[in-house]
Amino acid sequence: MQESRFAFGPFVLDPGAGTLLRNDDPVAVGYRGLKLLAALVERPGEILAKAELMDAAWPGTAVEEGNLTVQIAQLRKLLGPAADGGEWISTVPRVGYRFIGVIEQLGSATKPLPLPSKPSIAVLPFVNFSNDPEQEFFVDGLSEDLITDLSRISGLFVIARNSAFAYKGKAMDVREIARDRGVRYLLEGSARRAAGRVRINAQLVDAVSGEHLWAERFDRSLEDIFAVQDEVTGKIVEALLGRLRAPPPRNRPKNLEAYDLCVRARKLIDDSPQTAREAHLMLTRAVSLDPEYAEAYRWLAMNHWTGWVHWGEPIEPNRSVALEFARKAVAIDPNDAGCRWVLANLLAYERSFAEADAEFAKAIELDPNEADTWATLSDIAVLAGRVDEGLEHIRKAFRLNPFPASWYYLTLGQAQYAARDYEAAVETLRRDETYRTSSRRFLAASLAQLGRLDEARAEVELFLVANRHFSTRHWAATEPFRDAAALEHFVDGFRKAGLPE
Repeated sequence: MQESRFAFGPFVLDPGAGTLLRNDDPVAVGYRGLKLLAALVERPGEILAKAELMDAAWPGTAVEEGNLTVQIAQLRKLLGPAADGGEWISTVPRVGYRFIGVIEQLGSATKPLPLPSKPSIAVLPFVNFSNDPEQEFFVDGLSEDLITDLSRISGLFVIARNSAFAYKGKAMDVREIARDRGVRYLLEGSARRAAGRVRINAQLVDAVSGEHLWAERFDRSLEDIFAVQDEVTGKIVEALLGRLRAPPPRNRPKNLEAYDLCVRARKLIDDSPQTAREAHLMLTRAVSLDPEYAEAYRWLAMNHWTGWVHWGEPIEPNRSVALEFARKAVAIDPNDAGCRWVLANLLAYERSFAEADAEFAKAIELDPNEADTWATLSDIAVLAGRVDEGLEHIRKAFRLNPFPASWYYLTLGQAQYAARDYEAAVETLRRDETYRTSSRRFLAASLAQLGRLDEARAEVELFLVANRHFSTRHWAATEPFRDAAALEHFVDGFRKAGLPE
């Protein structure tokens, strides 16, 4: 899934990296211009309607057509004339634009990730072979649980769920997938759930040699699903490490409906305030069906935390309820690293820093492959003034999760801002993955520190559309800062950008 680059005339466009080179020298083209150029060169000769182009450069935002006209004019000026003296971008009156010229599609400039020193594996999303599309959630949950189980084996390097699920529904060569993720081994499989039974096919592939190391079919009662997961994990560990190294036992749900609800809720918590409310209903139902289900309490804790930190909901009772649920999750399953890092994060917001640090350490001890732990720890380290440590943690998170959720980019951009690497922060925070989220406050601060005040204020205006009640003073008082200099640096950027005091 490496993104292609495009060569035309003296130019090379790399949409993934957000760069345009002319004879190997960078061309100063803006974010919108790059998005428009990428949309055009990816479909050379085709007429792209104005609405389609505006959606490419301003996704989810209503803009005047004049903005598109201005951006196209700027692109033409930057590109200059083509070899024949004509224009690279032609206007189709009353319709749109098209790219004229010969395009050569190049491979990705990204180098393969080096293989870790220990056996490395990615679990690909299992294929749903049931006739019922509703079973898709169940099959996804099976894949996710196998990732969790394997990641708790200290002798393995395991790619996180987000990055593994980027391939869902795509037919790709296993060698390309392994190269993308920087792993040697892949677990593939399928599952069928029907009439109270589940049939699972799984195979372990060495992507370097193409050899199938292990394959097996399981046909069991649905009630045995978690025993099957344990068995599959054991077989893989034996194949890769030579002997079974079982992790500590993990809390399993006793009610399959609660399990299904939790699997569905996992995907909804971070998307929007609306989906977060859906997730809350599902998780509340899950714990009512299974009061000793640790993972459901863990996600309920995160649901309440995101409510007051990201969605503008009242701090209380969300903060106290989140902490209560996180402590309950750990009490039920002290061996779950996910429950531990969620509690650690909440304790940091309570400014119980010693207890938070101990919980983070325990989470890493239980599961060193849990990318979310490292990403969250990066945020806490940066606010403690340990910027280099924070950068190292987020880099580790990205290695374990090369195609992560949007909040990883927010965390990276925040760390780059704290390191005073404002150009890098701007590049990170303008990525599609995180742009238009609450990360805009850090983007505005970074632009302001670079003296690009008009751009900074434009980002502030957009940020405040979705965060009408934001104030710098409230943010500074509620974030878990431990370092006065780090706090002052962020506040300085917010003030320069024009965020409300």
